[in-house]
Amino acid sequence: MGRRPGRCYRYLKNKPYIKSRYCRGVPDPRIRIYDLGRKKALTDEFGFCAHLVSLENEMLSGEALEAARIASNKYITKMGGKDSFHMRVRAHPYHVLRINKMLSCAGADRLQTGMRGAFGKPYGTTARVHINQIIFSIRSKDNVAKHVVEALRRSKFKFPGRQKVLASTKWGFTDIERDEYVKLRDNNGLIDQGSHSKRATNRGNLIKSIYQ
Repeated sequence: MGRRPGRCYRYLKNKPYIKSRYCRGVPDPRIRIYDLGRKKALTDEFGFCAHLVSLENEMLSGEALEAARIASNKYITKMGGKDSFHMRVRAHPYHVLRINKMLSCAGADRLQTGMRGAFGKPYGTTARVHINQIIFSIRSKDNVAKHVVEALRRSKFKFPGRQKVLASTKWGFTDIERDEYVKLRDNNGLIDQGSHSKRATNRGNLIKSIYQ
């Protein structure tokens, strides 16, 4: 028996139903990689950032997320190089889908009970996304920006509903505006956090703040 079409599980109707000790036997999601590209690049290296934003309340299956991830990764790797970006999948398929399997063979009416005990068995996983929620984020150098936007545009075709590609005004994955980030960096006002940075404050442990 093949997979049901995505339209059967597109809309947010019920409460979140997650994998737990009560809900066992859930198949693993198709998407397994949520960070790809040059993950260990310093914050300074990738100043440009773009997001794929959902414009609807809907569910995106793990298969759709994986297909979109592959499409965008393949395009940027081809056009900009595999070390020119860092991509992050921001939506995770935690919601468990159910299916009430019905027999379709001869004599099925003698074997199955119709709508009696119709609570289905775990069938797959999906991500619940809301309006203005970010699905993908990509940071890169400024000279690869147009390829990043095009890669996110191509990934839209793997999803139902409407999405929008937005270029961020922040520096990379930080929450600091680009011009402010440059000023803070020149004045040693940043604390490096790996793939992002945060503002240095005058509070906290004196020894730590000296050596950061």
